[in-house]
Amino acid sequence: MSSIPFSDAQAPPAKTRVIQPAWVRIVHWINAVAMVLMIMSGWQIYNASPLFNFTFSPMLTLGSWLGGGIMWHLAAMWLLVANGLVYLVTGLATGRFRKKLLPISAAGVIDDTKAALTGKLSHDDLTKYNHVQKLLYAGIIMVGIFVVLSGLSIWKPVQFQYLTALFGGYDFARYVHFTMMALICAFLVIHVALALLVPKSLRAMIIGR
Repeated sequence: MSSIPFSDAQAPPAKTRVIQPAWVRIVHWINAVAMVLMIMSGWQIYNASPLFNFTFSPMLTLGSWLGGGIMWHLAAMWLLVANGLVYLVTGLATGRFRKKLLPISAAGVIDDTKAALTGKLSHDDLTKYNHVQKLLYAGIIMVGIFVVLSGLSIWKPVQFQYLTALFGGYDFARYVHFTMMALICAFLVIHVALALLVPKSLRAMIIGR
């Protein structure tokens, strides 16, 4: 018996393309929780010995006191580091970083920035990052590495004395750590703003499509 081809009405629907695979979504949301805990507990620690002429509101801190802030910070640190290692290893092994973040060019960043500022930047294909996204995501990976290393040099300045020395000593390492935290906060503001402006990107990070 010969097969009868499907008509357009009978044809099975095409499978929706996965934009964000499951492992990316899992590490993304774990990282989001860990980062919020790290920032809020870090602000509690900062308030005990401010670097600048300001402190953070107690409503924005976690831990209630210095010891509590340190306990929360260390607990979140292990979660962040473990999750970050999974992300880095898997991203490299699967080739995701190469496919998503490369190449990056200065001309591309400038052109896409102009397009974004004029409302002409296309978001039709979420599987491909524009040059601004590539720069931001590659940059935040480097910032994440530096915030962990500078944090270790502050946490164990004797055990990691060579690492602490690379950051210019304990006191300067604190400034590096604070600067990396500020860059992460700036990234989060931009990241959340873009997610609100392009809701389908948030949906993709929740359900994958």
